[in-house]
Amino acid sequence: MSDEEDDIILSELDDEELVQQMFDDLYDGLKDEIMEAVNILLERGWAPYRVLTEALVGGMTIVGNDFRDGILFVPEVLLAANAMKGGMSILKPLLAETGAPRMGSMVIGTVKGDIHDIGKNLVAMMMEGAGFEVVDLGINNAVDAYLGAMAEHKPDILGMSALLTTTMPYMKVVIDTMKEQGIRDDYIVLVGGAPLNEEFGKAIGADAYCRDAAVAVETAKKFIARKHNQMAAG
Repeated sequence: MSDEEDDIILSELDDEELVQQMFDDLYDGLKDEIMEAVNILLERGWAPYRVLTEALVGGMTIVGNDFRDGILFVPEVLLAANAMKGGMSILKPLLAETGAPRMGSMVIGTVKGDIHDIGKNLVAMMMEGAGFEVVDLGINNAVDAYLGAMAEHKPDILGMSALLTTTMPYMKVVIDTMKEQGIRDDYIVLVGGAPLNEEFGKAIGADAYCRDAAVAVETAKKFIARKHNQMAAG
């Protein structure tokens, strides 16, 4: 880092410059700077939702695109997402108070028998970065854990991940149980993980297979937009 960069005083930047600086700081995974900048914007009278969408989601969109295009890699994206979380920790209680609109909500977890969670964590963080509310169930989730979380949180989306070929088929168990209970059509089901592919996603009855976190966010946004359009038309 050059001396010149050290000299940037966030509070002296105007709003537009500050947001641009936040894009850079998110990209570089600078959590403290992001938290400071969020507080500065709030002090200047920005609504929490505006800080979220214009500064944080705007910045994470750049991170997501560069991750998708192979310019950034997992460790860097995790750092950026961690910086985003710092900003979100300030905004979350304020957003709850103001009842700000959300992009949508998601329950996500790794399936039963699978303890690999880097991919799942990345999806959860990127989804939060895109303005979704995320309930992360962690690893090794049996069908009851998913069903319980869906009943409790009423999410738009269920996300399941698997990193082992032996645990992949469990996704179908969850989807089949949802069908039996007559709730399958109430949720958008997205699946992902290294051994999966599009054919597998179709075969088990998921709405879509997402090859990485950036694709998961794009896919979720498309499905949510479609859902809103259907509701508006209905």
